[in-house]
Amino acid sequence: MEMIKSFAKSESGAVTVDWVVLTAAIVGLGLAVMAVVSGGIEDLSTNISDTLTDTDPLTDPFNE
Repeated sequence: MEMIKSFAKSESGAVTVDWVVLTAAIVGLGLAVMAVVSGGIEDLSTNISDTLTDTDPLTDPFNE
């Protein structure tokens, strides 16, 4: 019975829960940012790929 009372008074479990919640929030925020940014990055990479495919390496692209 004494062990249960000691466990109930201990705060180390609460600190662990706080860290787990904080870590989950950071991971969730990272996933949300990736979901928002991934569409723009995909469009940009497609545009770069198309531009490089259409460029003739024997001409000067800066002399138009």
